[in-house]
Amino acid sequence: MHKSQGFGSTGSRGSEKEYLKLIKGEMPGDKANIFEGINTTWTRIKGGNKIKEILDGVEKNFDFKNPSASIPDLVKTYNLIINLEDDHWRKIKEKQIKEIIADCAGLYLEVISDSPNAIPGAEIELKMELINRSLQKMHLNSYTINNGLDSTLVHQNKNLENNKKVNLKNHFSIPKTAPYSSAYWLNKKGTLGMYKVTDSDRIGMPIAPSDNFVIFSIDINGMVIPFERVIKYKYNDPVKGEVYQPFEIFPKITSQMASNVIIFNEDHPKEIPVKIFAHEDDIKGKVRLKIPNGWKVSPIEIPIAKIKKGEEKEVIFVVSPTKEQSEGMIQAEIVSGDLTYTKLLIEIDYNHIPRQSVLIPSESKVVRLNLIKKGNAIGYVKGAGDEVPKYLQQIGYKVTIIDPASISDELLHKYDAVMIGIRAYNTKEVLKQKQKYILNYVKKGGNVIVQYNTSHRLLVKEDLAPFALRLSRDRVTDEHSKVEFLAPNSEVMNYPNKITKNDFDGWVQERGLYFPDKWAKEFTPILSMNDKGESAKKGSLLIAKYGKGYYMYTGLSFFRELPAGVPGAYKLLTNMISIGKNDFEKEVKE
Repeated sequence: MHKSQGFGSTGSRGSEKEYLKLIKGEMPGDKANIFEGINTTWTRIKGGNKIKEILDGVEKNFDFKNPSASIPDLVKTYNLIINLEDDHWRKIKEKQIKEIIADCAGLYLEVISDSPNAIPGAEIELKMELINRSLQKMHLNSYTINNGLDSTLVHQNKNLENNKKVNLKNHFSIPKTAPYSSAYWLNKKGTLGMYKVTDSDRIGMPIAPSDNFVIFSIDINGMVIPFERVIKYKYNDPVKGEVYQPFEIFPKITSQMASNVIIFNEDHPKEIPVKIFAHEDDIKGKVRLKIPNGWKVSPIEIPIAKIKKGEEKEVIFVVSPTKEQSEGMIQAEIVSGDLTYTKLLIEIDYNHIPRQSVLIPSESKVVRLNLIKKGNAIGYVKGAGDEVPKYLQQIGYKVTIIDPASISDELLHKYDAVMIGIRAYNTKEVLKQKQKYILNYVKKGGNVIVQYNTSHRLLVKEDLAPFALRLSRDRVTDEHSKVEFLAPNSEVMNYPNKITKNDFDGWVQERGLYFPDKWAKEFTPILSMNDKGESAKKGSLLIAKYGKGYYMYTGLSFFRELPAGVPGAYKLLTNMISIGKNDFEKEVKE
């Protein structure tokens, strides 16, 4: 079950009406039946009448106490299906009828690897288990091991008797050129918002069919039926018991950069750690970094040796940026033998979905910024899934994570600015009691930056801001939408970094969300933006002077832009942190 985004809801019972609008085509005569006139039976397929006749009889005479009694008729149906001219329906229905036959016979087939994963060129042991839990006579003629590139036929001559288990063993050789296991839509580089999939038949599949499987050829009622079973790995978990997971093929070496984005705000070099993971024993080779033009790395390469399977080793490079603002990608490369390995392995393992592994390039975005900062110490109350603090640290801020329960006048006084993470006022109950200290901090000269919250489940309402402020569902989803400057001469747009229209280029996913739509006159709206066809949204960044300090509320998606290394987002947020730390009005007049 999807459990993010704060959209948990309670269920409802009883009937509920749904309303549909006819977009194209003719209105059904019976408006209560939107499928009226659409033939969904076997009769719409050439050769399907006989199949329908047999299956109608199976359904009518099905014996729930002895499902295998239907197998002879199901086998006849299978023979008719595999001879259909309609290739589309033949493929779909052949797979379905075979599984129905297996279910009615209680036919269990599995193929288990002795290892959860292996590398190209390796050999693994397979254990196969077959059992027929019915009185239907069956005979195993052969099985074929497939590895995606070739196959091995093994002849057998075994009766599958009622409830008598048959165990088989064999070895499985993985081709040296076998493709790695990964999400098929990530095998080729896509474009913004689009994946590149060469095999159109796979589009929409949550998991691609495995290249590694065994086909059991079993004679049932004089008909040899091939049953395909994917090779899996099985183990016993102390709590869950028997657990199955896909058998996967990995590169013999993978690597991981220290961070997806590395920010350089000065021309000083940074140490860049790279972790090396071995998926085979006695790994040796050399590691190097591929860097953008104008950047420098030292050393050029680092040798590695004798890393055992399952172990990891960390090597450290020193990377120097360009003097001018620039950005690019650095990629880890491990040369071993005559092959170069460039992949990061991500393993996804949740109870509600099959375990999956993803192989993507092992790389980091590097960004050279020329930011001027005023103020250094930031107190940060983390929100939901909040990574902003670590990226503020990368540009030189000293960030302290604040436990909301510890907030006091004395604690906040030592910070140049205090930031409240996304949805903190939706998730941190204790902030109801601590909001007075946050507003008092502003009044005494502090800067507070509050990032987006939702109006639903808002825990702090009346005192969210020092002046009236109403949250809404206003958002701008087009990350390329035009941005207008409502207060171009304001301090936040000019000091210590000049903000230009170019600073809103390269944003990712969206501009922002859950903007306020009403606010007191004390607030100054800074920006205006909107999606195509919608009204201008002016609440993305609001700033109010309160006492000696500044209160800022923003729905701009800094939580997305900073991890993506968007220079303009860093620039604007730096100005927000720096506000009030100079005599800006005097500087403008001069």
